[in-house]
Amino acid sequence: MFDRMQSLSKIDIKKIHDTSMSILEEIGVYFDDEKVGEIFNSHGYKVEGKIVFFEEKEIINAIEKVPSKFEVSARNDSKSISIGEEDFVFAPGYGAPFVMDYDGTRRNANMEDYNNLCKIIHTSEYIDCNGFMMVEPHDVPAVSAHLDMLYSNITLSDKVFMGSPVSLEGAEDAIKIAEMIWGNIKNRPVMISLINSISPLKYSKEMTKSLMKFAEYGQPCIVAPLIMGGASGPIKIAGLLAQQNAEILAGITLAQLINEGAPIIYGSASSITDLKTGSLSIGAPELAQIVSGTAQIARYYSIPSRAGGAITDSHIPDTQAGIESAFALYTAARNGVNFILHSAGILNSYLTMSYEKFLIDEEICGMVKKILRPIEVSDEALSLDIIKEVGIGGEFLSHPKTLELCRTEYYNPLLMFRDNYESWLTRGKKRLDVIAHDRLNERLESYKKPDIGKSLEKDLKNYIEKRKEEIKGKVR
Repeated sequence: MFDRMQSLSKIDIKKIHDTSMSILEEIGVYFDDEKVGEIFNSHGYKVEGKIVFFEEKEIINAIEKVPSKFEVSARNDSKSISIGEEDFVFAPGYGAPFVMDYDGTRRNANMEDYNNLCKIIHTSEYIDCNGFMMVEPHDVPAVSAHLDMLYSNITLSDKVFMGSPVSLEGAEDAIKIAEMIWGNIKNRPVMISLINSISPLKYSKEMTKSLMKFAEYGQPCIVAPLIMGGASGPIKIAGLLAQQNAEILAGITLAQLINEGAPIIYGSASSITDLKTGSLSIGAPELAQIVSGTAQIARYYSIPSRAGGAITDSHIPDTQAGIESAFALYTAARNGVNFILHSAGILNSYLTMSYEKFLIDEEICGMVKKILRPIEVSDEALSLDIIKEVGIGGEFLSHPKTLELCRTEYYNPLLMFRDNYESWLTRGKKRLDVIAHDRLNERLESYKKPDIGKSLEKDLKNYIEKRKEEIKGKVR
């Protein structure tokens, strides 16, 4: 297939790979955990303190164990998802500490926002799974917030959810909660967790321990650096991709040493630094190049990939947000990314969530899915008999086949306005963000909580409360 976005040749990818191997062999990667050094050392790796060095044969051996495709079970079997190869999913925004209200006021996110987003995700036709940290709620203690988020995530939606990688305790709680629902989850994927390296070439203690715990249980992890080109990584895109690749492959190798065959998603949240301000820019066109390169390198290794998403630097859901988000989302989907995080709601370079933008982005997700759906070419679809029947100068609008398919054949937008000018005037001359705002309450009011069973919900609630008390006691 001809696609101008496939910009890296096989020779280019091999050069990036070779550069990554040099980084791993000569510089190494720092893991802030004594146990990690012991694990690598016991397998014959060169270790100096907390720095691990890798040989290419060790990396290739680990890559070959990663599945190219895997299934993740949802609480509702009909909402389970497949990740890898030709399959892809849209996931919501992640990690925003703030919410942008409709009037342009940015405020701290809270648990009500988190719960509202769980409800919107549950009722979404186009967002395929729930998140973990769509927003960071400020009105619950940070040390136990993961428990509140997991509880809401699981009880308010029956889609696939994301685990809590914030600490070893967070990972253990996610696993124990999942076992209350599914029983033994060892090597049965039921959640996806996000593991971020610290660029350049470091893994924190929290991320390292979480990665090992989830890998032990065979729960998929996205290993994803957020490199800022020109700041925490080289200014040149090829160099950024090489450093990113080294960081990801180091994490993948650790996961495979813990549990051969543990599912991994090759991820990226990287973009460039705006060198006038020193801030991260995720609305830059270079982000699309990084996403494309990430997807191609992941395919080179036959590993599922992750990238964003409907992401923007804009502070409000305006034209800038629409342009940047549509470019980024479509680039990820068109280039074969398998897990598209930040597919809805994100503003302000990952820092802010917007309800209105969430609904607008959701519409873009629906349009992208329609665009990427293969054109049916069959005798029925070619419609020769209908064309003959209508003949020269006729019309198809009243034909029975048009009437039969008029509500299902084409994409029907929920927010986008297609009526004539007079109709637009009559309806108040509303912009898209206004229409989204008007639909928000209607969407939340239409929400119906999925059944989870009173006994299970009570057990989950009791576990959450017990763990909160235990954590509270530790921090006194």
